[in-house]
Amino acid sequence: MRIEDFDVYKDLLMEKSGLVLTPDKSYLLDSRLTPVAKKWGFETLDKMSAALRGVADPGLIKDIIEAMTTNETSFFRDTRPFDTFRDVMIPHIIKTRGAQRKVRIWCAAASSGQEPYSLAMVIKEHGGLNGWNIEIVGTDISTDILDTAKEGIYSQFEVQRGMPITMLMKYFEQVDEKWHIKPEIKNMIQYRYFNLLDSMTGLGRFDIVFCRNVLIYFDRETKGKVLGKIKAQLAPDGYLFLGGAETVIGITDEFQAAPDLRGVYLPTTQAAAAPKTA
Repeated sequence: MRIEDFDVYKDLLMEKSGLVLTPDKSYLLDSRLTPVAKKWGFETLDKMSAALRGVADPGLIKDIIEAMTTNETSFFRDTRPFDTFRDVMIPHIIKTRGAQRKVRIWCAAASSGQEPYSLAMVIKEHGGLNGWNIEIVGTDISTDILDTAKEGIYSQFEVQRGMPITMLMKYFEQVDEKWHIKPEIKNMIQYRYFNLLDSMTGLGRFDIVFCRNVLIYFDRETKGKVLGKIKAQLAPDGYLFLGGAETVIGITDEFQAAPDLRGVYLPTTQAAAAPKTA
């Protein structure tokens, strides 16, 4: 691909999604955008690039953004965050929200739904929040992937990646070769389209935010802006989960690492009072 064509996609992705596309990732353009070009009747990516230099169809831009921002996910990905959620966050919520009996959780970049559904299953298994008003909001920039999440239907390969067999049998129903998540879990999640570059005020206040393996795709300035907006929507004693390769160090002073809780961050004013693992 010519440098000038690469720059068309690089600039488009930065403007519309915040994603930083470096030259070493240019191979993704061929694999992910060739189907988009075919869908829109372009014989080659070069011809689609030429179209983008003019007044491009918003639908084409949407398809390009969705193709390039759909990322890898799995049930109970990395395990440890879900153990921390169960062993530290839920007890803290029970202690501090007992009067209201309400908790709101946001899964940013929820993709095809495995993360929010995993959290819902942890809540069900724990039992300490039975009878509470629980809101789990899953958002993503891709409407196509959100439709997949809302369906809650997964292949054998998808459910066997990280899913404990006991939870699979308890919370899924097998229909032919697919696994359908049961309504008791499915109905715990609200899915919404959302771009992390946009204002977050309409999402409301959250007690816990999962924004894992998202910031790695942004440049430093964009990371800082996103974290600042998350801070504004997070309860003063709330928790922020980031991915294992992500950090706030050198990016923002809004958050500090929670003591003894890897990948967990608290608003700076609350860090000193963070609960520790047993």
